[in-house]
Amino acid sequence: MVRRLAKAVLTVFIVTSGTFFLVRLLPGNPVDTYIQTQIAQTGISYEAAAAQAKNLFSLDPDQPLIQQYVTYMLNLLHGDFGNSLLSPGTTVAQVIKTYLPWTLFSVGVATILSFIIGIVAGMVMAYRRESWIDHLLSSIGSFLHAIPNYILAILIVVFLGVKLQVFNLTEARGSYTPGVEPSFSLAFLNDIFYHAMLPILAYLLTTVGSWALVMKSSTVETLGEDYVTVARARGLTDARIRSGYVGRNAVLPLFSVLAISLGFVVGGSIFVERIFGYQGIGFSLYNAISGRDYPVLQGIFLVITISVVVANLLADILYSRLDPRIRVPGKGQG
Repeated sequence: MVRRLAKAVLTVFIVTSGTFFLVRLLPGNPVDTYIQTQIAQTGISYEAAAAQAKNLFSLDPDQPLIQQYVTYMLNLLHGDFGNSLLSPGTTVAQVIKTYLPWTLFSVGVATILSFIIGIVAGMVMAYRRESWIDHLLSSIGSFLHAIPNYILAILIVVFLGVKLQVFNLTEARGSYTPGVEPSFSLAFLNDIFYHAMLPILAYLLTTVGSWALVMKSSTVETLGEDYVTVARARGLTDARIRSGYVGRNAVLPLFSVLAISLGFVVGGSIFVERIFGYQGIGFSLYNAISGRDYPVLQGIFLVITISVVVANLLADILYSRLDPRIRVPGKGQG
């Protein structure tokens, strides 16, 4: 376990360092734009404009890159993610705190729902394999699995929003209705579900097929195990075999995949949120990329990295706890 934790920390360090240098390869940045705008509009010198930019953005454009890197890493150790370049005076932590919960809500709800529906559909396909319902569900699952979520989001907007007008796309934009006070009330819960409905639908439809197909394969494999044959020979009912032997063992591999999928919740929403105007962390990431907002980019990528690394650790631990035959290497060492 200590070795795995060390690898996780090393992974976060490498990705964080790589992100710092990679985002600076992007052409143009708000600091340079501000400097050039000030020079053109006021006629001040570059040095004066750079000094204004340094005070406004808390960033020295003339500072050597390696010095910027060392400063950034030292600030991270103190929990300082820096300030947004597009919104001077706003910290990156505030940006993440504002937008991240809505992505966790929409993608998290969709992932859990698709997992449950996929498990049920997969078991139905496995027990009714080669029947019409198996062929129908397998075809639908394969079709949905092949569609990228942003393509389906565009189709939802075009057909359900514009052509059929099932949804009011203008009212559904944002994470909740302007003027509504966030609270733990049924009215606010209904409001945030209304605004998250379209992203949830896109995520759900594009992931449920893969869960169903994987569950079908795992169930079919489990049905061929010797202990299932023995259970039938003992005269156990089909319901008891499905719940106590087949379902429980077939779903084990999917729990680890679910944990990893939840780790990718943060980074898998950029295009869908942009299409629907849903103001989650993907929406913020898109704006940061468009505006070359380095600190926000680095902060969001760091959160994505940490979530994926932690999810992988949890998947290993969870699988070892659910299946006694599996043990985490190095357990009890160190």
